[in-house]
Amino acid sequence: MKCMNCGAELTGSAYCEKCGYDVSVQKQALVLSGMYYNQGLEKAQVRDLSGAIDCLRRSLKFCKQNTDARNLLGLVYFETGEVVSALSEWVISKNMQPEDNIAADYIANLQKDANRLDLINQTIKKYNIALENCHNGNEDVAMIQLRKILAQNPKLIKGYHLLSLLYLQKGEYEKARKLLKKALCIDKTNTTTLRFLREVEEQTGRNDRTEGRFRLFGFRSAKAASPEGNTQEEAEAQESSGLIRRMYRTGGIKGTILTLILGMVIGCAALYFLFIPARMQQINQEANDRIARYASDIAVYSAQNQALMEQIRNQQDTVDTANDRIDAANAKATACENLLFAVRALENDMTRTAADWLADVDPDQLSVDARNIYSDLFDTLEDELLEVLVTEGIEAFRAKDFETAIFRLEAAHEIDDTGYDIMNYLAHAYRLNGDTASADEMFEEIIDVYPNSRKALNAERYLSSSDSYDPAADVDAEMEEVETQSQDNYAAAIDADEAD
Repeated sequence: MKCMNCGAELTGSAYCEKCGYDVSVQKQALVLSGMYYNQGLEKAQVRDLSGAIDCLRRSLKFCKQNTDARNLLGLVYFETGEVVSALSEWVISKNMQPEDNIAADYIANLQKDANRLDLINQTIKKYNIALENCHNGNEDVAMIQLRKILAQNPKLIKGYHLLSLLYLQKGEYEKARKLLKKALCIDKTNTTTLRFLREVEEQTGRNDRTEGRFRLFGFRSAKAASPEGNTQEEAEAQESSGLIRRMYRTGGIKGTILTLILGMVIGCAALYFLFIPARMQQINQEANDRIARYASDIAVYSAQNQALMEQIRNQQDTVDTANDRIDAANAKATACENLLFAVRALENDMTRTAADWLADVDPDQLSVDARNIYSDLFDTLEDELLEVLVTEGIEAFRAKDFETAIFRLEAAHEIDDTGYDIMNYLAHAYRLNGDTASADEMFEEIIDVYPNSRKALNAERYLSSSDSYDPAADVDAEMEEVETQSQDNYAAAIDADEAD
């Protein structure tokens, strides 16, 4: 352990022996960081990943340089499908401890399998699209996308949560239960998983209850005694028998039928006016309560989804930053590697090969010392480098690779700003690539360098027609004319040498 004030190595004393600084709090913080790391390790071993994340974050609050806690936090993130967060923790750990750090192996293994890393990135993008479809009301499309995402990345807990939430909204509780059980196998104490499972249990448990169902219609389960000492059934039977006897005595069979019909009508009316309104009111009340509960749940789920989207945006920014750093490091490594090959080729007297490698070096990616080496090589191989750049630029022009031709010929023009072939091919490469403004500038430069000459006349002809240039014109004919001009220039140069 080093002193946080002067960086000296600490001993068992509560004060730094070099600067006298009180380091007791620093040592206490380191002890607490180690304690929380041990707790996080124990929780991770029993798949209490949420608890492990909480403990490891606390450990890093007390000591940000605890690379063991940071590496373990990255592993826990990776196990929950949060590959972006895991990669961020490992990159930070590697920067803090470049030597003897297992995070370097984790990053290398992850980058080694490019297909797997690309697949994980695709699943994160698809999850974002599914989340956006949920916000737009396309739940069915989101469910299809989430099922594919979980088939490709079965550890993405957020995918299980969002898909189970959609099943809950549709009332498919058993499907939601299966998904949540899978998520629970990954992280046994995830609060979102447990909360959704409780909702499923409440919904399915309420549907299974049947008590009080028969009480609605006023049926009784016990017998009541009548005032005469008989049971209620016996009293009702006696009353019914007496009624039938009275009906036979008063009106005969017609009176009996009329009385029965009248009784049925009265009974139906009593059933409708007494029981149906109460039942309808109860049903409406239950429906309103359920709608209010669902509205509250949807509001909570919407807030959670917004928080998840914000977290995903932050993680995407972290991935983009890491990718930019990796690309910058690769560009610097490529420039240094090409410069090294150029130096080795020059040591072996392979000047043309050295010039080829030097042409592929990007000086902006080199350090100060490497730029000095590049400048020395440039001065030594200037002629060979110019020849390489001109040759590769003209070959790219003939192959209709105008982007490469412009890149090479611009570099050659910086070395030799009066060469006619360089300026002529570069001007036509600009022109055939659609950059008429740059082509006009180069034609004007030819006119300035070679005034009152055939070269200037050719440049003026193209300069005057640049405004009406059609990119869909015959490119082969244009290139053939450029080749003819170059050959005429070469023949004129030979005649001038012979005349001299």
